[in-house]
Amino acid sequence: MSKSIVFASFFFIIGFSNLQAQDSVAIDGRLQPLLNEFFEACKEYNIDYHAKLFQLKNIDISNALPLEEGNTVLGMVTRDNTGQVESILVNWAAMLDPEMLKVVAFHEFAHHFLDYKHTCQDCNEIMAVTNVSYFDIARDWDNQVKQLFTTSPVYLAQQKRDPVVAISSYE
Repeated sequence: MSKSIVFASFFFIIGFSNLQAQDSVAIDGRLQPLLNEFFEACKEYNIDYHAKLFQLKNIDISNALPLEEGNTVLGMVTRDNTGQVESILVNWAAMLDPEMLKVVAFHEFAHHFLDYKHTCQDCNEIMAVTNVSYFDIARDWDNQVKQLFTTSPVYLAQQKRDPVVAISSYE
């Protein structure tokens, strides 16, 4: 009887530890200011990001993403074997220009924190698969960020749950 209790306790502890959220996320310091800016926008649009942040293992600059003609990956989210996002990676090459880095970082952050898929193949939006000009997006940054957040799946679902109602009185 006591062996079965010890055995059951062991599996309970193992199961419970797997259910716990991660208590820390390794964040590359070069991406931290952009992540902070993204989180400020989340606050502006009343989008909670805390739970999703601690689902991640890391947010990192990578030198392992493809960087060749016809096969360049400037950023990606990686998933574990259950399909859950575990990392956000940005290609080191995106760091060659601060505007490009910002667009790529926000794009990858939006995949995870805003539940975004790509919006188009090439349409000069942050969530496009590719962009002819990251610099056009950067020049229109405030509008791009507003569009990114107000058309995101998370924001739209939130609006359906908690619609904003305007009441006006005519006196």
